[in-house]
Amino acid sequence: MLAEIITIGDEILIGQIVDTNSAYISKELNKVGVKVYQITSVQDDRKHILQAFEDAKKHADLVIITGGLGPTKDDVTKQTFCDFFGDTLVEDPAVIDNVKELFKKYQLNKPLPANFRQAMVPSKATILMNQYGTAPGMWMDMDEVVFVSLPGVPYEMKHLLQEEVLPRVIKRFNRPHIYHKTLITYGLGESAIAERIADWENELPEDIKLAYLPSLGKVRLRLSATGKDKKALEKSVDSQMEILEEMLSDIAVGFEGETSIAELIGKILTEKGMTYSVAESCTGGRIASEITQYAGASSAFMGGIIPYDTGLKTKILGVPKNIIEQYNVVSIPVAEEMAKRCCKLFESDYSIATTGIAGPTKGDGEDEVGTVCIAIGTPNGVVSEKFSFGNDRYRVIEKAANKALEMLLKEISKN
Repeated sequence: MLAEIITIGDEILIGQIVDTNSAYISKELNKVGVKVYQITSVQDDRKHILQAFEDAKKHADLVIITGGLGPTKDDVTKQTFCDFFGDTLVEDPAVIDNVKELFKKYQLNKPLPANFRQAMVPSKATILMNQYGTAPGMWMDMDEVVFVSLPGVPYEMKHLLQEEVLPRVIKRFNRPHIYHKTLITYGLGESAIAERIADWENELPEDIKLAYLPSLGKVRLRLSATGKDKKALEKSVDSQMEILEEMLSDIAVGFEGETSIAELIGKILTEKGMTYSVAESCTGGRIASEITQYAGASSAFMGGIIPYDTGLKTKILGVPKNIIEQYNVVSIPVAEEMAKRCCKLFESDYSIATTGIAGPTKGDGEDEVGTVCIAIGTPNGVVSEKFSFGNDRYRVIEKAANKALEMLLKEISKN
């Protein structure tokens, strides 16, 4: 059971927007046993779209298209659908009613003629009514291949996929079960991990595949299997994952979709009745953002401060000016003072402090771009370390944030 996703829109190809639709569709299809064979992005051009349809038909059982369904002249998907299927556009009264109802509920003005043109749909299509927008989805068949056209607006696409498309896919196709489980690790590179688990990896059953998914400061390890017996499949993968988690117990922080390092930190501190805070300079709130993504963060997280300007480290946090002058703003002594005073300011048991040079210029720092000092304030003092994270600003910030959370988890896990 193979699918192809085709995204239509010049805005994707010129980098004006990021294609998040394909990632969402792929993940949801995988949950119901459909493997995505290919993802293709094409411009708003009839010939280009037709060629993409023809190519997809050769190797996919299901083709999902997003975008190009708007009411303006640059949106050509519906007419191209008609060209591909030898069909014509007809007015669908139900879509007309839907447009009127949407404008009545959510718009002060009346719909324009362009809005009503959304009701012009291929005569052979099964219409998938869009409760969140004026562009309906369309389901069409050709030589046992299903083509589904969805709006490019993410929340409209997601609703139609969940409520209309996936139920039809489940009913229409005979699908295997696909099962993934992903372990999240921090603090060790993929090569070092591969060397540590080499013997276990060599003995993996042939039907279970291991994938290394490295990112900035962490590595995800995904086990995947496909089969007809769902329970046997999950049991086999889960048993291997238990072995893997035990082998990497010193760097494993949980499973993707179930927990994260920030969530784990919050859980441990909540159970201990303890709290933490952050003082972020070079990471600019990235750590606090990661922490507050999860419900319940407030049970342990007191808050944070971003003393980005050197003077604010003294004015707000109270870092002695002479320490900054003596050691440089990007230094272990300054990071440690930030951590200690952050604990005091927020009355927290633990704290994270970062000071560094993310680039592209050195700013007030004297070290090379990519230099970051991280300090962890604890009830027993401060631990700190100095790092060099390269010269790419985004990578420096992400690596620093991940390393800081890793260091904090290590400290709170000691007792």
